[in-house]
Amino acid sequence: MEKCLCNIFDGKIFDNLPVPDRYFLCYTKKRNRGVRERIIMEKNLTSGSVFKNIVFFSLPYLLSYFLQTLYGMADLFIVGQFNGVDSITAVSVGSQVMHMLTVMIVGLAMGSTVIIGRAIGAEKKEQAAEAIGNTVVLFMAVAVILTLGLLLSVDPIVRIISTPEEAVAGTVKYLIICFMGIPFITAYNIISSIFRGMGDSKSPMHFIAVACGVNILLDYIFIGGLQLGPAGAALGTVLSQTVSVFVSMAVIRRKKTGIRIRKNDFRPRRGTMGQILKVGIPVALQDGFIQIAFIVITVIANRRGLNDAAAVGIVEKLIGIVFLVPSTMLSTVSALSAQNIGAGKSERAVRTLKYAVCITVGFGFVVAVITQFISVQAVGFFTEDAEVAVLGGQYLRSYIWDCMLAGVHFCFSGYFCALGMAGISFLHNSLSIVCVRIPGAWLASRFFPDTLYPMGLAAPAGSLLSGVICIAAFLYLQKRRKGRESDA
Repeated sequence: MEKCLCNIFDGKIFDNLPVPDRYFLCYTKKRNRGVRERIIMEKNLTSGSVFKNIVFFSLPYLLSYFLQTLYGMADLFIVGQFNGVDSITAVSVGSQVMHMLTVMIVGLAMGSTVIIGRAIGAEKKEQAAEAIGNTVVLFMAVAVILTLGLLLSVDPIVRIISTPEEAVAGTVKYLIICFMGIPFITAYNIISSIFRGMGDSKSPMHFIAVACGVNILLDYIFIGGLQLGPAGAALGTVLSQTVSVFVSMAVIRRKKTGIRIRKNDFRPRRGTMGQILKVGIPVALQDGFIQIAFIVITVIANRRGLNDAAAVGIVEKLIGIVFLVPSTMLSTVSALSAQNIGAGKSERAVRTLKYAVCITVGFGFVVAVITQFISVQAVGFFTEDAEVAVLGGQYLRSYIWDCMLAGVHFCFSGYFCALGMAGISFLHNSLSIVCVRIPGAWLASRFFPDTLYPMGLAAPAGSLLSGVICIAAFLYLQKRRKGRESDA
């Protein structure tokens, strides 16, 4: 038997607690055990100021994303200090492949975040526990299959992406080591998705902070001290992810989540896994498709020569930093909207979306304007090669506008995921990539061989198409929802 302490204490006192820090306080009465107070980890995101909820939830999320991006940035920076352009290219190409795999895993895990969030919003603890257990089983299987399959495909992958010959050996070493660490990469992201589904975005931030610090330390040891080059960068990444997993497991053992997971929850349930995959697969495919587009563009750059390849690789890392805000808003909108939809508060979900769009567009515009004046210097921070810095500056000045335009469809994608309509996100991203981004980059590379600026314009042009599709889909869904409400 469970009772909420807000029913015991003065309701006004409970209601006046700051929403982002409001915990559901409960006690559980058990036979022969007396009364035990428990603090339930999940936070109430279905009441209070929508804007404050977004801010308080997204800031730890943003920092987590920043620290995760810092992984790749640190690898690239430290390799650039101790090795030449061939090693920089090897790490940039190899990390791009790993990034594609990681975002697909994160995308698939979005299904878990949404399903858990809906269960929390509807106050269905048993359903949330079952979703958590099935998530663990599902992703254990995914990790094993991915590891075995990718280790057998290293050489074909390196050749398919047209890695410059000078960088082939380093890229192969980097990927072999990283592929062996996929179980730990998967474990971290799944644990994080579970916490976020329960409204806790702070714990994943702490996990990745530990891992990031360990990664930077190991990079200096393996790359600077032992001169292992790209292999050292990969080894540091895998070992730091391993540390992160063990830290997160230790935290889980000590936290009182309020959700009791039993052995039976780990039994595969077709319905539960089906719900997770219904949301997760379209998001994973969408994210994978986006990364494939990045890789195709990398292939186009690789065929232009080593300097162009290095420039594009560095800019992709820089873009990863500024895209932290749109990516954070996507996940924030998804998690907050899922809880509100689960609680039957659709209008709060819509307000969450609108606030997030305003934040991302404003941020993207400011960053794009500033970048026009510092692009070469930003790229030059990662390389001493002047030609690479100039080429990268050209690419960055045009590409950066995608941060503003992509922010729009990122936020809408999060909202569609919360609705269980992740297929819309997959559709608009697929159309923008196939119809605009890839053909645009190829045409620009062919007709403008002396500059990378036109290639960079392909990304914001594709995002513009995605944004138009998202807004049209949203307006249609809103009209249909209001029609149903009026009929009722």
